[in-house]
Amino acid sequence: MAFSIALAGKGGTGKTTLAGLLVKYLLHHHKQPVLAVDADSNSNLNEVLGVAVCDTLGNAREEMKKGQVPPGMTKDVFISMKLEQAVAESEGFDLISMGRPEGSGCYCAANSLLTGFLEKLVGNYPYIVMDNEAGMEHVSRLTTKNVDVLLLVSDPSRRGLQAALRIDALARELNIGVGKSRLVINQAKEPPSRKTLELIAQAGVELAGTVPDDPTVYDYDFRGIPTMRMPADTPCVRAAFAIFDTIVP
Repeated sequence: MAFSIALAGKGGTGKTTLAGLLVKYLLHHHKQPVLAVDADSNSNLNEVLGVAVCDTLGNAREEMKKGQVPPGMTKDVFISMKLEQAVAESEGFDLISMGRPEGSGCYCAANSLLTGFLEKLVGNYPYIVMDNEAGMEHVSRLTTKNVDVLLLVSDPSRRGLQAALRIDALARELNIGVGKSRLVINQAKEPPSRKTLELIAQAGVELAGTVPDDPTVYDYDFRGIPTMRMPADTPCVRAAFAIFDTIVP
């Protein structure tokens, strides 16, 4: 049974960077293979991980819905082929991108087939890391609906914190089977204030820790270097690894 961690938060809080560092952590501790799932419609987890994406599951849905299955090929074989094409392989981990949100019309048949093949795929990995957009729609559609850890990522702002706590409330409302929720305050310039700690306590969410605002992240990002490759002694990497120590079995 795979151990799954889903990351979610307001845009700009650095959740994708933390998702990449989580993959780095798992590889560092020989917890592999890892399946990284980019469920954000603004897909860029591949840039953080340093892998190229050739196709997405969204494209497979679109092509099947529009009747673009090649003559003589069944829909099952087509979806299986597209799923294999959408898996970007790397050392110790694979990445699959969900792609853009669904357009108008019914995707029931495509989603049903896709769900079945995803179930087979995720069974090959002991660890799954899912980078999500602010809403939890992608998580609720994934076959890994029972998320072991929902890692809520916020920046130090009140809006970032409120967004993260609302996502937690939404996840509970959707009843997707979250084992536990943990909050991370990213890009922190100082320890969380008393007011911040009160808001977190009122929401009933446990604060896993803070990750400092680190210029190394911006430097790597600006130079187009995958942030997953940041040195282990970088302040943000050390802080993130310490948090992951408390949530990864």
